[in-house]
Amino acid sequence: MIALDTNLLVYAHRRDSPFHAAAAKLVGELAEGKATWAIPWPCLHEFYGVVTRPRVFSPPSTFDEAVNQIDIWLQSPTLLLLAEDPTHWPHLRELLVKARVQGPMVHDARIAALCLAHGVRELWSADRDFSRFPSLRVRNPLV
Repeated sequence: MIALDTNLLVYAHRRDSPFHAAAAKLVGELAEGKATWAIPWPCLHEFYGVVTRPRVFSPPSTFDEAVNQIDIWLQSPTLLLLAEDPTHWPHLRELLVKARVQGPMVHDARIAALCLAHGVRELWSADRDFSRFPSLRVRNPLV
């Protein structure tokens, strides 16, 4: 199963992104395909926060645009939303300790732990910070 990180969701949504066409195509293929794909819940939360933030985009996406985009992704019958369960802490703890994570990097460790706990084969991300977690295969499909 492939999971998507926030940056690919942002690129797929924001037409002003230089990566929009490629990201929209990739996300569309996953959403319309037959294979299960995943989005960690924290990535949806972060997506909403990023695209609606005036300090990031001028103009930012409206609340309605951001909510509607999430609704569209959630309509994919093959989408699995990754959430914490009782096995989350052991996965997260191991990543925090091994990579000596602190501060804002906890967010990426949380995503990595969710992916590992749910059997994600590969996380698609343009964020190189995930290299801190070698137990998770990460690939940037835009390069």
